[in-house]
This record gives sequence, structure tokens and C-alpha cells, in this order.
Amino acid sequence: MPYAVGDLTTSFTLPRAGGGRSTVETAGAPATVLVWTCNHCPYALAWHDRIQEVIRDYAGRGVAFAQINANDEEKYPADSFTEMERRVDAGEFASDFLRDAEQSLSKQWGARVTPDVFVLDADGRIVYRGAPDADHGDPAQNAAHLRDVLDDVLAGRRARIDGTPAAGCKIKWTVDDQPNPYV
Repeated sequence: MPYAVGDLTTSFTLPRAGGGRSTVETAGAPATVLVWTCNHCPYALAWHDRIQEVIRDYAGRGVAFAQINANDEEKYPADSFTEMERRVDAGEFASDFLRDAEQSLSKQWGARVTPDVFVLDADGRIVYRGAPDADHGDPAQNAAHLRDVLDDVLAGRRARIDGTPAAGCKIKWTVDDQPNPYV
């Protein structure tokens, strides 16, 4: 079974675009945000700048962030590790951009689309899962869902929303026509 809102999570380590590996400690920071994203999906691209602004706005408040790409790079070369590194080198990411090439982490988390946003509290418990805001086509939304949840968690309040439907392109699994048994 994949993680669900309310579940405690475990830390993980993945290769990082730009070099090395990065360990994401899911507990300990005041909040942690994980965003499944990619290089080619129009939804991920539409929300990209808004998500990067949230990262810049909240990093100084101790919030930890990681962005994860799990798409099959053979079928979708735009999502290859090389292309991830190109975007990181160009300064397009405000946090680590990690590669889940084996897709096991993404299945464990139940990630479905790009972007798929998870917010964790200081204990590593999932308090929100869904879209950054209500409309990928409206930059004025300013990642409002994500900002509201982070404000609640940082203030020690229960998140006013615990989830919304995540909208985006389906994660491109390496085995066609095989449903993700974890989602």
C-alpha cells in the first residue's frame, strides 16, 4: 500500500542532478515538501515557477524541499538525467532535483502525476497531498494550496486542507500497460 495522508514516512536517498546523491530526511525540519515533477509535462511546466517561488519564500523558514523525476527516460528522453542536469545547471530549480529511475520510491509514495505535491510535518507525517493550487493555467493562484498548508504547519495548526486532486500528466512508468500496484 502506498503512503496516504496521516501516514508517517521514512527517509530516502536518490541521485541528484548536478552531482552526488541526496538524502531526504522526512522528519526533523519544521515541514518538508516533496514534489514529483518532470521536464516535459505541460502541467509541471505551468506550475514550475510558482513552485520554485514557494521554495525560495519558505526555505528561510526551515522548510526542506526536494523535487523528484520518476519518468521513464527511454520513452521520454526530455526527462533523462542529462536533461535534468541541464535544467539544474541553467538555474531552473530552487531545490534538489532528484532521479527515481527505478521508480520504487514513487510507487511507495503513490505518486501519480506531475506535479504531485506532498507536505510533511516535523514528525514526517503526510499532512497534505495534491495540486499546488486550483488552476495550473492561472499564475495568480500562486501555489495557494501549498502556501496555506505550509503556513498552517509552521504555525503549529492542523492543515486547513489535507488534500486536493492532483492534476497533471501521469507518471511514465517503465512497464507499459501494467498498472502501478501501489496506486
